[in-house]
Amino acid sequence: MAKIAYAGLNEKQAAYIRRSRDAWLNVAEGGKRAGKNIINLLAWAAALEEHRDRLHLAAGVSIASAKLNILDSNGYGLAHLFGGRCRAGRYMEKEALFIRTAAGEKIVIFAGGARSNDAALIKGNSYGTAYVTEANECHQSFVQEVLDRTLASSGRKIFMDLNPKPPRHWFYTELLNPAEERAKRGEDTGLNYGHFTIADNASLTDAQLRAVLKTYDKGSVWYRSDILGQRAAASGRIYTGFGPACVMAAGEIGREKYQELAVGIDVGGTDATVATLCGFPRGYGAAHLIDGMYHRQGISDRMSEERYIRLIAEKLCEWAERYPAIGSVYVDSAAKLFRAGLREALEARGVRGFAVKSFNKGDGINQRIALNAMLISAGKFRVAEHLTEWLRAYEDAVWDPAAFEKGEWKRLDDGSYPVDCLDSAEYAFYPYKRYLIRQ
Repeated sequence: MAKIAYAGLNEKQAAYIRRSRDAWLNVAEGGKRAGKNIINLLAWAAALEEHRDRLHLAAGVSIASAKLNILDSNGYGLAHLFGGRCRAGRYMEKEALFIRTAAGEKIVIFAGGARSNDAALIKGNSYGTAYVTEANECHQSFVQEVLDRTLASSGRKIFMDLNPKPPRHWFYTELLNPAEERAKRGEDTGLNYGHFTIADNASLTDAQLRAVLKTYDKGSVWYRSDILGQRAAASGRIYTGFGPACVMAAGEIGREKYQELAVGIDVGGTDATVATLCGFPRGYGAAHLIDGMYHRQGISDRMSEERYIRLIAEKLCEWAERYPAIGSVYVDSAAKLFRAGLREALEARGVRGFAVKSFNKGDGINQRIALNAMLISAGKFRVAEHLTEWLRAYEDAVWDPAAFEKGEWKRLDDGSYPVDCLDSAEYAFYPYKRYLIRQ
């Protein structure tokens, strides 16, 4: 059997692990693919091996997230670090991992902490140590409860990894900044803080690193956050790279260019209802918005849902004649009745080639925005010149300053630009993410 070659730790990573032996609060912050999760797992596994307490906690936004990042972690998680001497099971009706260590059996309980009432689910136990992955995505009350549940530990240790948030996020103002300020005054806070970026990931070659960097607009919040690992301020334009090169002339659009096409529909109710036709050139090397339907409700031209269904069904039939490669139609997940009505309307017209689906919003809107920004930066995203509302949306989209004051990145949605066009476009191309980002 061939031996597996593992990348070594750099001095910054190794120093963080060494400091964790004496610190009770260990926070690894920074950009994506920076190795934060791996070094915390190594440090935590060492602590579990010799800890005297039996119960410990592994948490994330959800139990599934905690298990993915902590139990498995692409072959570096607890199940692998303690391979051959651990088993999955249940403890007090909770999912758990039972580990045989040099200091006796350890039980690691898995928990999710995205909601305010999740804190109640970890009450009743005292934990010797805890690891909270993506800690600043968890609810503040849950993180506070984790801190409280470890107070009686015989050797209190908490590990957290996080991707940067805006500077005024509660995690900084309520937890990290006060500890850092006390440390600057010479107080012993027990804090071990490490900042890491993708450049610290020794498993990536220079060629891989350069390829990743090419996908980012260096003026975007995503570059400052994901690559530089900074607590970036989300203000101003979102799609800073969107310009004339992103606009397609009518003569550039031809059905022979597209391997597949998809439609995204945002049902606006009292706002605009939008359908966007997106084409993917051969090999899924890009996403092109090639046509669309936009209608904004007005006082004199109110549209019922039934009329919208008929209007969009007619548009889909028109597109099907011009672009026979259309496969999937993704509709806002909240519009269940709209999807059912659209299927009926298409069947009534004898059209059976479309698969009308619910768009899965599980990844969150900011992940959709990030993919769109990456495609724009890489020159893989274009919009037909006749789609004036869509062009205006990409040119005028900005971050919400009120949300930023609360420590969050949120796209402004106040009617000042046609944000529904962005939602509709994302519904069309985001399901193809795995194909678009592999190029």
